[in-house]
Order: sequence, then C-alpha cells, then structure tokens
Amino acid sequence: MIMVRHVLGISGGKDSAALAIYMKSKYPDLNVEYYNTDTGCELAETDLLINRLESFLGGIKRLRAVEGSPEPTPFEHFLRASGNFLPSPQQRWCTQKMKLAEMERFVGDEPTISYVGIRGDEDREGYISTKPNIQAIFPFRRNIWSIDVIHNIVHKNNIARFTDIYLSLAPDDMKEKLKEILEHPLTKDFYYAKKTSALMDIDLKLFNQAVFEYLKGTDYPVGKLDEFPLVDNEDILIKEDIFRILEDSGVGVPAYYKPIEFEVDGKVGIYNRSRSGCYFCFFQQKIEWIWLYEQHPDLFAKAMEFEKDGYTWNQNESLEEMIRPERIRQIKLDAIKKQEAKRKAGTGLLVDMFDDDDNDAFCANCFI
Repeated sequence: MIMVRHVLGISGGKDSAALAIYMKSKYPDLNVEYYNTDTGCELAETDLLINRLESFLGGIKRLRAVEGSPEPTPFEHFLRASGNFLPSPQQRWCTQKMKLAEMERFVGDEPTISYVGIRGDEDREGYISTKPNIQAIFPFRRNIWSIDVIHNIVHKNNIARFTDIYLSLAPDDMKEKLKEILEHPLTKDFYYAKKTSALMDIDLKLFNQAVFEYLKGTDYPVGKLDEFPLVDNEDILIKEDIFRILEDSGVGVPAYYKPIEFEVDGKVGIYNRSRSGCYFCFFQQKIEWIWLYEQHPDLFAKAMEFEKDGYTWNQNESLEEMIRPERIRQIKLDAIKKQEAKRKAGTGLLVDMFDDDDNDAFCANCFI
C-alpha cells in the first residue's frame, strides 16, 4: 500500500491557524503533519500564535531556510545573495526561496496532500505545487478540489470517463439531469467552473465521490487513498467562522488583527494588520505601513534600512516619504473614507472591516 502524507502549513495568520484547528478537531484520524516556515522576519504576535497552536495541535515542524548562514535571518541571507534587490509583486523571490522551496524539501518526493485555508467567501486559488506528488485540497470551500483537478475532469479527453464514473454512482432519479450537464460542451457561457458548479448544485457529496473515484485512475496523491473523509465534507467556512474557531478553541485571534482607533482632522478610523507574513511585506496596504510605523517603530526602521540602492518596498514611494506628516494624514484620511464606504455597504460588523481580501494581487503562496 502506498503511503500518502497529509501536511498543513501554518503561516501565523488567522485562516491557516483556523484550518489547523478545524482539521485536528473534525478529522482526528488523519495523520496531518503541521509545519511552519520561519523567515526570521515575522512579528512577535505571529510567533506567539504559532506557539499557542503548537500546544493545541501537539506539535509543529519548524522549517527554516539556509540554517547556518552568518546572516541573522534567511531573508537577509537571500537579500545579500540577490545584490540587495528587494522582492516585489513582479519578483517574489522571498516566497520561493524562504517558503515554497522549504515546504517542497520537507515533503520530498512522497505522495502528499497539502491542506490550504482558502475560505469559502474568497474568490482566488491558493498554492498549487508544480511537483506532481503534491496535491492541494481546500477544506473551507464548497469546491475542495484545485483548479488543475477541475480542468482535468472536464477536459475533452477525459469527460467521457468521468461521465461513466459519475453516472455509475448516481441514483436513477438524478442520472438524466447529470448526463445533460456532463455532456454539455464547454463554451464561453458554460465554462468549466459553471459545469462543475451545476453538478455540485445537484449533490455535492456525489460530485466529490465521483471526482475521488476518477482520481484513482490518475497519479494524483488523493487517488492513492482507499478512502478520503473530506469527500463527505459540506462545510463552507467564511471569515466569521474563522474568528469563531480561533476564539472557541482558546488559541485566540492573532493580536495584530486587533483594531486600533486613530483620529485625524476630527475623524476616527481604525487600523490593524490584515494578514500574516513578514513585517515588511510589500503587499500590505499603505495604512498597514502606518500601523507598523506607529505600533512597531523598531521594525519600521529596520524595513527602512533595507531600502537602498534605489530599491523601495512600494513602487513610486519610499518609506521615508510615506511617514512625512502630511503623507500620514492623507493615508489615514483615505483609510477612513474607505472604511465609511464599507460600513455603509456592509453589515456593520467589525469582522467585515478587516481588509484581508481587498488586494486581489497578494501572494497567496506566502501564507501556506
């Protein structure tokens, strides 16, 4: 029997932390290996959360790139190696060298399922390895399968086999409708996501069971299992659920999510850090940089030290320019305006004020 590993990366953010708690609690018989990739540049609040999680989970494997380097952190090691060229949305060498490479080294060549905490209210894909022995699964979403699996099952070369498997599992009263959907050609108005969504609308568990049976004829790691309990999963977890899981478990919400009030020109707003990652992450919003400047001035100063030779964390603006009094004022006023608009358009709940999905371009891979 081929052994399949189950791994879950914990970044120190709310979603991966909640996923670890969820998997430990709901699927205690799955031998999930929990790991954290340490860049040496996380906030102290992040380290505290990981330590609390370790007590809850019973252990977390700590990964750290370039052990033995004379540089104080892995980031500084790779920064020096790159000629002080700072990472950016276009050149995300930090993620690749400090996170993904370490994760893939940890996994090796064994068939492995990697559980990723993309929520049910997020419209994005998470980490999908280029290594064929690593398969991503998304327990919080309605569709637990990664986009490559979906493309595989509906591909014109595979849809006939998938249809046969599907109909062999379906009760008689569903077969005609399922056959109609399965045999409907893909078009610009009925693309792969619409086809799979239509199938899931009829019976989600049946869809998952059909995909699982199909994968048994492929090299995907899930297909090497005799059974996979997440096939029966119908949970769809959103942001509110994540905070509830963290609070109910006793692990608690990472401290950097705590909203802090600020006032400018007689107007009141809130700021906080919206996600985990390095304190100097170039994907953080301008108001988060101001949060770092005012709440962790030592780390902001360190981030400023990295800006040299013309390289800056933010395009068209250095950190020195960002903290000029008039610029801080404008960034805060912009944040207040945005928060007021969200408050009018949303539920008014504090949880909806967290801007963790406002930046569609942020690097999901960094948060495995």
